[in-house]
Amino acid sequence: MAHAQVYPSAHPLVKHKLSLLRSTKTEPKKFRELVREISILLAYEATADLGLHETRVTTPLAETPGWALSEKIGLVPILRAGLGMVEGIWEMMPSAEVWHIGLYRDEQTLKPVTYYNKLPIEPRVSVVLVLDPMLATGGSAVATVDILKKWGAKRIKYVGLIAAPEGIARLQEAHPDVPIYLGAIDERLTGEGDPWPHGYIMPGLGDAGDRQFGTG
Repeated sequence: MAHAQVYPSAHPLVKHKLSLLRSTKTEPKKFRELVREISILLAYEATADLGLHETRVTTPLAETPGWALSEKIGLVPILRAGLGMVEGIWEMMPSAEVWHIGLYRDEQTLKPVTYYNKLPIEPRVSVVLVLDPMLATGGSAVATVDILKKWGAKRIKYVGLIAAPEGIARLQEAHPDVPIYLGAIDERLTGEGDPWPHGYIMPGLGDAGDRQFGTG
């Protein structure tokens, strides 16, 4: 499946760790560790085009040209499942600002409902990474990008672990300028005729929030 602006990872470590993440045998502690590790790998790919400016560095032997980031990064995890993705990425980019947006999916309508938003008055960052493990129906992702664009964010990227084709299509239709970085693209969403709740990614990994926090 090929989409413009959609970048599923081909990295062997991502594939290996995602397989462990999917397994029903993986307990919450190990699940959280894997989410953190995969998030670091995906963020590495999502930030490959960050701007730099030249600087000078003094080593123990000599002064030499060096580079420094010229863009400030914002991390926006979608609560609560996105929390597990922040820690590792923040370690890589300790100067990044972290702002939380809380959304939950109404199980009847499958539409997102906003319950938490503490963004500052105006953006202080150049690039925003939206962090959410599962791009399922796409409702939460679209709503979050809507909020960030109204806030004034200019460059937004979505980083997720697993996506369904339906979620990708919905996010691309609403926000074609937002690149999507993923660990994997799965088959479909559950629906009529499935023995599972509607709107889950198939084969997926279940509920990412429940599996991280042991509430399933």
